[in-house]
Amino acid sequence: MKDKLSTEERSQLMSKVKSKNTTPEMLVFKLLKSEGLKFKRHYKIFGTPDVAFPKLKIAIFVNGEYWHGKNFDKEKHKYNEYWLSKISKNIKRDRLNRKMLRHKGWKIINIWEKRLKKNPESQIKRIIRLLNDSRT
Repeated sequence: MKDKLSTEERSQLMSKVKSKNTTPEMLVFKLLKSEGLKFKRHYKIFGTPDVAFPKLKIAIFVNGEYWHGKNFDKEKHKYNEYWLSKISKNIKRDRLNRKMLRHKGWKIINIWEKRLKKNPESQIKRIIRLLNDSRT
């Protein structure tokens, strides 16, 4: 199945999609600040983690299920060629970035948007546990 939009129309539409400071990211920032934690936003390293604790080498990615291909294998039959390609590339890029970070000694947490919306406290607790474990 081909994309219903022209290349120009798709480009214009995609340019409106935020990649930084999304609503889920802003929620994570707010909750971490409320815990008194200091962190870096959109840290300049492989993959540009949404949240980073550079001294402890902890990277947090706040991901939307659609864009980052959660359950992609089960749902890819629903996508046209454009989205199959786009999301497949996102998945490969994410894997490479995580691999590079781990190779450099970083620990990584992926937070999925739906889990964050359902239970934000549990997602923040995951981060706090990793921070505490990394300090000892």
